[in-house]
Amino acid sequence: MRRRALLGGVVALTVSGCVGREPRHRTVRIATGSPTAVYYAIGSAFARVIAQDLPGTDASVLVTAASAENLQLIASGRAEVAFSQSDVLVTGGVPAPSTVALARVYDDLLHLVVRGDSPIRSLEDLRGKKVSVGARGSGTVITVRRLLTVARMSGIDERQLGLDDSTAALTSGDIDAFFFSGGLPVTGIRQLSASSATRLVDLSKWASELRKAYSDVYVVRDVPVSAYQMPAVATVAVPNLLVVAASMADDLAFDLTRLLLERREVLAAAHPAAERLDIRSAIATLPVPLHPGAARYYRSTKP
Repeated sequence: MRRRALLGGVVALTVSGCVGREPRHRTVRIATGSPTAVYYAIGSAFARVIAQDLPGTDASVLVTAASAENLQLIASGRAEVAFSQSDVLVTGGVPAPSTVALARVYDDLLHLVVRGDSPIRSLEDLRGKKVSVGARGSGTVITVRRLLTVARMSGIDERQLGLDDSTAALTSGDIDAFFFSGGLPVTGIRQLSASSATRLVDLSKWASELRKAYSDVYVVRDVPVSAYQMPAVATVAVPNLLVVAASMADDLAFDLTRLLLERREVLAAAHPAAERLDIRSAIATLPVPLHPGAARYYRSTKP
């Protein structure tokens, strides 16, 4: 009887030990943006990868106004992962210490979209025009506000519309132009260009002024004809980062970073912007530091 009791105790301890090793339930909410923009496309694919490859983990996407709102969701604990423009992250000169990066994903390009027959040929031509500067809570609004400041622009009849409302308002003539910051190609802008004559306005000359006034994250990138079947232009661009709270568990940050890089072909199938994702570019998150779990993954992988 004593031997049976001892064996029973061993079995109980063994079962208890096994239960202790079972993966605990985890939730990963990914803050994205408009359903017709890049954050949502890549974020939705990433959520499917996480749900499939990480046992005990539920993953979902949140439709948001994008970068600025996404950072608020991370800070308040209402999202675990978020896409954000790097310039929004360094508002005030330095990044918030509570927010860290898993990876640099791609570059967001600032689009200034007008109708094909519009007289608007430069940023200065927006004076006196009705213009959407982006949705409230978006990174687009922050970038555009800075752009208008360095250009000393005033006299614009501003509207704060999201991408879908902006394309509808431009088509109906309710606005004369709209801004949107996103990776190439932005689905909503591609759909607009396919249904009506539109074009982009070159903003490249303002990149150096933005760097001087705000941050070195601003660069010049080209929008080729292939993106939207419009004439090619150059514009202002900023790196786009996938960010999390600094308090995220190291093992989860490691797993998310691993999936981001190892399953990037799935993300690229959802949107071509993810084709640019590789280890060398992914670690270029400065001035935002990497999460220690993400840094551990990169150290374990040869570029």
